[in-house]
Amino acid sequence: MLRELKIPGAVVVLILLSLSMIGCPRTTTTPVVDAPTPSEDGTDQAAEWGTPPAEEAPGTAEEKLAGEGFAEPELTQQAMDEAVKSIEDEVAEARQILQPVFFAFDSSTLSDVSLRTIEANVRWLIQHPDLRVVVEGHCDERGTIEYNLELGARRARAIREHMIRLGLAADRIETISYGEERPADPGHDEAAWARNRRAEFHAESGS
Repeated sequence: MLRELKIPGAVVVLILLSLSMIGCPRTTTTPVVDAPTPSEDGTDQAAEWGTPPAEEAPGTAEEKLAGEGFAEPELTQQAMDEAVKSIEDEVAEARQILQPVFFAFDSSTLSDVSLRTIEANVRWLIQHPDLRVVVEGHCDERGTIEYNLELGARRARAIREHMIRLGLAADRIETISYGEERPADPGHDEAAWARNRRAEFHAESGS
């Protein structure tokens, strides 16, 4: 006589579950990752997702500055010609603007009229910094050549010192004495001598 097998209920449940899974295909799921979306201001957020930055274009610092408009401008021949013409025009204007200073006989003292003339000349020269000036001392024909050369030098130096006090740079002023060698008036009377006792201002390029 066969003996009846007694199988625990828990084992039966496990067997039924195993049989139900046989032959059922397995399904896999792929994780969903959101793609980067444009930000509200329209900029791309790709950098937040690990996108490598674009490589900087090769080139020296000078080349980069040149590309951005920082290159030093080159002076063209036309620009140089215009600069020279401008200086020439200023020198020509100076001949009309810079007035001479006159002195009493055998004197290098600056009169009130002379001081006002020098002040006007200095104001004009300060407004034209590209120019320098030569102060020429002159005398009438009376006296020796040597004495008149020294007197003309004293007159020019007196003017130069006053111009510096008025604010004109010392390195823009040169002095020279011609004594009696270059008279403004070739006459031999008091009127001619008065015109020859003078100092003249000649502007020239500062370069």
